[in-house]
Amino acid sequence: MTSLVAFGLAFLTPTAAAGQADIGGYFRVMGRPDLQGGNGRLGYWNLYGRLMNEGSYGMLELRYDVLPREPGSAAPWSAVHARIEGGSITNADAGNGNLGNFRLSQMYVRSGNVLLRDVTWQVGTLEYFFGDLGLYDMRPATLMYGTVGASATYDHGPVELLVGAGDSGWWLYNTRYDAVPTGAVALRLRAAGKLEVGGGAEVRSERHVPGLVNAPYQTPGITYEDWIRGEVAEHYLAEFGEEQADYFPDPEPRTASSWLAVGYVGFGGFGPLLWNNLFLRYEHLHPQRSTFESLLGEDLELFVHDFTDQRTALTVGDEMQLRLIPNRLDAVVAGIWSDQRDADNDIVPSDFDRTWGSTVQRLQIYTTPTVHLLLENAVAREWSRNGNAFREHADSIFSNTDGRPDTRGLENGDSDTRKTWQGKGGVVLNPLGPGIFVRPSLRLLYGVQYSSQNNAFGNAFVETVDQANAFGNVEQHWHHLAAIEAEAWF
Repeated sequence: MTSLVAFGLAFLTPTAAAGQADIGGYFRVMGRPDLQGGNGRLGYWNLYGRLMNEGSYGMLELRYDVLPREPGSAAPWSAVHARIEGGSITNADAGNGNLGNFRLSQMYVRSGNVLLRDVTWQVGTLEYFFGDLGLYDMRPATLMYGTVGASATYDHGPVELLVGAGDSGWWLYNTRYDAVPTGAVALRLRAAGKLEVGGGAEVRSERHVPGLVNAPYQTPGITYEDWIRGEVAEHYLAEFGEEQADYFPDPEPRTASSWLAVGYVGFGGFGPLLWNNLFLRYEHLHPQRSTFESLLGEDLELFVHDFTDQRTALTVGDEMQLRLIPNRLDAVVAGIWSDQRDADNDIVPSDFDRTWGSTVQRLQIYTTPTVHLLLENAVAREWSRNGNAFREHADSIFSNTDGRPDTRGLENGDSDTRKTWQGKGGVVLNPLGPGIFVRPSLRLLYGVQYSSQNNAFGNAFVETVDQANAFGNVEQHWHHLAAIEAEAWF
């Protein structure tokens, strides 16, 4: 943390060089006393809109122009960029503002007009995205999110072409690093500021290195059901006996790969339509490496490449910004839908085998240039492909598909669907005037959620129905929350 602070100060310290330092950023902080026993968020996640479903967050964006850019010139230029961000602010969340919750998430050098005119070279982190779903705080059309390497972007007139390559191993595996070479390409075409069309693709490949413990493997002779239940070691001992514990099968090498393709269409400037963003993303996820069980008191690592190499996700998102009555009423309408599939799994509910979608609509009424009224509506549906993932009632652990008991526990409740509605409204103070996405914003809000799932918000309620439970069981489908919030770019 000392290094991060020193690094930030270095950007602000004058030097003898003729460069220029800039610092900007973003933060949001809120007070949301939750009188129903929740954690201060209206629902589980941003599927119901980011408003009142996100927590505290802060970010500093730092840039130092080593060689300033001259507008309209072909002269070389260069700048150093860094981003420090994290999700904790003192007294507003469990992290209590500790700097251990922050990280240096972006660090790169960009240089233009070097070797080739209108080409920008970037070395360091390489994240590239086409745009935002602002109401959801999501970026579906993103490439090289976890890649460190180099890229070249040709940007002239209506054409923007990017080619990049690097390594995504640290992002995927952290301290159990293995090299994952990654390459990506993206193209964006612009027309008169009213139309943009783009697309791109990313490919990752992880080859097997003999003898490397962090390479991809599969443990032979185990079944998917035993693995998902955590019973591989138990069944091995039952079949072969404790005297064979030292002869558990050795893993077999594999080669792992993953890829994604994205598409984007943006258009606007027609009548009340300010801008519309449409995103498409299809991804084949990178296989999981391993999990652990206990074998006679020792950690047993199970390599699961073959159980996790058929996971895909198709996501479509759209957001439309409308000016319905100039300086009086603006609206944003957004929707997102995703189909996630796991061809290896047909027996257990999973976040990799589900379909979910929602729509969010926000109106902002400008009673004065700086005092606004906000209204937001969100409707969402989540469906589990492999049975009951949701508990609709406090005692639903006793019933499952068609009322049959599931004593071994592959299902988690009594419904395969979670339906959620959220309504939010309140007063917004915008010192800079009208605009749904104008910041800073000071907001006094009330939000209500109804969900078919019992207690569908972060909480510390008891889930069991054991007769020895000292705290009792509670059932509630409505969640109410008041909030005072501040959000700003600077």
